[in-house]
Amino acid sequence: MKNLPLALVLLALGALTTQAAHAGKFTHLSGNPDLRSASALVLDASGEVIYGKDTDTVRPIASITKLMTAMVTLDAQLDLDQAITITKADRDVVRQTGSRLDYGATLSRRDMLLLALMSSENRAASALGRTYPGGLDAFVQAMNDKAQQLGMRNSRFADPAGLHGENLSTARDLAIMVRAAGEYPLIAEASTTPGMAVYPFARRGPLNYNNTNRLLKNQNWQIGLSKTGYLNEAGRCLVMQATIEGEPVSIVLLNSFGKLTPFGDSNRLRRWLLAGR
Repeated sequence: MKNLPLALVLLALGALTTQAAHAGKFTHLSGNPDLRSASALVLDASGEVIYGKDTDTVRPIASITKLMTAMVTLDAQLDLDQAITITKADRDVVRQTGSRLDYGATLSRRDMLLLALMSSENRAASALGRTYPGGLDAFVQAMNDKAQQLGMRNSRFADPAGLHGENLSTARDLAIMVRAAGEYPLIAEASTTPGMAVYPFARRGPLNYNNTNRLLKNQNWQIGLSKTGYLNEAGRCLVMQATIEGEPVSIVLLNSFGKLTPFGDSNRLRRWLLAGR
């Protein structure tokens, strides 16, 4: 570079410095984490792919859907302190699953959002959609509009709880959604809260809920955003934003069969990343 003008030298050095700054710890890794999930994607903070497996296959995503439900709810700037009461319209007529939020249960919109994200409470998610301006149809349309705005070209949403098998996406699209959801402090807080007690009935005691992601109890993990999902046709699903050895990463795991497989895959990924850094 000695014959180049000083300005060009400084520009070249600046470009090299920028490239170095963007190069994460987990680059050019060898081997394979041997994941059991059918689709998987791991991105660094700049969006570069660290690991990918079948990233563009469209799959059912089950309750991962609730991240979109939360974003659409917050985008509408509705009153989070407004009381919402569970009605028969919120029951699960698709899977016939139960809920501890009986008809008449009343909580704030904020608590409904927290329960939907933290413990994947289906009636809470359905109530968020039902009480959206224009009702459930308008809410689902807003979910699909949001997906298009984010560039999730291979995704479709059919209900706010993720109970329909028609909630579809790819690992690549979900990485976009996870990144967008991470920009909402309340979503990050709600999805990583280990547990909470709510009081939806005036004359009953509290209902205690726990987070569906058991990795939040693991001291080896530093998780900033999290959501699990499960349907028979979707398998076990897990998306996260986490920090590993000071490096922020996004993780998407889809269609894992076996109740603990997404958590096992997450630990396999973590060991592989740390071994190759």
